[in-house]
Amino acid sequence: MAKGHSRRALGAALLVAALTSTAACSDGSDGPAAGTGGAPAPAAGQQAPVKTAAQLAREKKAALAKRRAARAAAAKKWGLRLTPLEAPAPPKTKPRITTRKGFETDGEGLPPVFTTVPTKEKIVFLTIDDGAEKDPELIRMMADLDIPYSAFLSDYVVSDDYAYFGKMQKSQPRGVSLHNHTLNHKYLPGLSYARQKREICGMQDVVEKKYGKRPELFRPPYGNYNEDTLRAAKSCGVKAVPLWASEAFPDHMEWREWDRDLHPGDIVLTHFRGEEDWKGSMPDMIRRAMNVITSKGYAVARLEDYV
Repeated sequence: MAKGHSRRALGAALLVAALTSTAACSDGSDGPAAGTGGAPAPAAGQQAPVKTAAQLAREKKAALAKRRAARAAAAKKWGLRLTPLEAPAPPKTKPRITTRKGFETDGEGLPPVFTTVPTKEKIVFLTIDDGAEKDPELIRMMADLDIPYSAFLSDYVVSDDYAYFGKMQKSQPRGVSLHNHTLNHKYLPGLSYARQKREICGMQDVVEKKYGKRPELFRPPYGNYNEDTLRAAKSCGVKAVPLWASEAFPDHMEWREWDRDLHPGDIVLTHFRGEEDWKGSMPDMIRRAMNVITSKGYAVARLEDYV
């Protein structure tokens, strides 16, 4: 009786094993899996098939269309007359930056001072100075529009709300870079070398402590500097001194160049200001600046990709 029971148990076990093997085959171990369109699934430990150039091109085109649609919707939301243009991919090698003619000092090996980045692309760079106005709408607007910009901060106006600029720094996928505009926004050529160094190096320390990275870019207040300024900046770790070719306000633009126009690689300046100082808000200023930039066929690129 026990012997017959053992035979029946063995037979049942063999039947279960056979059924399991059949199910595994029908699941695609030796054939196409359901829903794959006939393509075999990669075995454990193997990589998925490499995408073809055509597949990658289609995905890139679809992603670009998605970004453009999102930017068009954001432009409508924020009242821009035109949808901002997409900036081209940054160069693999950054251009060589040199001091603009007429902006030189006698010193050698000092950080270059410039108003325009050398490029043939129809791009400009948006920079915002000081930090007095802390409008949350600006952060939301720029994030929605996906427009890159760089902030040059002065401690005497940002110290009452460091957190605002921390939010700004993290508000875009690639981040918003925070740079140096001195501690107290003094007229630097009127100060000794030692005092200039305190103004510049002191702000380097503040930005590094509060935001985790020591700036490589520095903009002197009012755009005024002398050789001591550049020497002090270099000693603090500054690599370049971008000034500006045009300046944006809520109701107009101001131009450095004689033709009163934009040029490839121009740096656009504006300020953290509100309706107490301007005829409009910071979003008003962005609307004005972007409508001008876009109407002239330019896109806004990320300064740190080029400098």
